[in-house]
Amino acid sequence: MCSTRTRASPESSPVSGRANAHGSVADPSPWVVRFAALVPPASRVLDVACGFGRHARLFAAQGCSVDAVDVDASCASAFNDEPLIAFKRADLEHSPWPYRGRQFDAIVVTNYLHRALFPTLADALAPGGVLIYETFAVGNERYGKPSNPVFLLRPRELFDVFGVSLHVLAFEEGVTGLPRAARVQRLAAVRPGRARDAFLRLDADR
Repeated sequence: MCSTRTRASPESSPVSGRANAHGSVADPSPWVVRFAALVPPASRVLDVACGFGRHARLFAAQGCSVDAVDVDASCASAFNDEPLIAFKRADLEHSPWPYRGRQFDAIVVTNYLHRALFPTLADALAPGGVLIYETFAVGNERYGKPSNPVFLLRPRELFDVFGVSLHVLAFEEGVTGLPRAARVQRLAAVRPGRARDAFLRLDADR
């Protein structure tokens, strides 16, 4: 099954990103859908720990050029019918960053935590680029897996880490109830630079 080492199992994840028993791809996260609206067609998007590509497909449907990366080579078959998605098999935790020298207009990460990648993700954003991040937080052990604190965000961790170099558009921390209860953190942030004011408009559609 397509998976990543620090990603929760399909049974324990509130937004799994894997094929279900019928082989279909899970729906994209509402948090990602909300901020995907900020990413225009023809943007360069990176989906980190992509699984079967629910978010890669979301951005490809918007006309974006998507790079999707996962440790599991079997994920590649999910993108055979997607000309705008380029899949790469890479171990992000034990190998060099496979996109060295490249920058992206949007980076999406869900249900995956490898803290050593935080600076790399921020640097890989192009000026004006958007980081959309959502994963499990401390307190999730009360609801199920993951329960290992290595894979759980500390209070305000996403905000405190990325708020240093990026402008935070939105941050949430709490319990989600669908499809089952889980404790999560969510962040959307933009790298200062090109077209920055467009992202900061409070009256813009969300």
